[in-house]
Amino acid sequence: MNKPNAPALNRRTVFAGAGAAGALAAAATVLPGAPGAAPTTLAAGTQPAPAGGYRLTEHIRQYYATART
Repeated sequence: MNKPNAPALNRRTVFAGAGAAGALAAAATVLPGAPGAAPTTLAAGTQPAPAGGYRLTEHIRQYYATART
């Protein structure tokens, strides 16, 4: 009635494997030299847009012009 050589896959081993995978992912993120997003640079003489808020751009002006008619 006993199963010979049955794999011991229970809740503990699943959670231990998930924890190890999470730790490896965190370590890979923190390692120096890991490929990441390239820093963005602004063109000379341009100012960054203010954070949040409403900006009236040419695209928005065009929308308002077509919405009026």
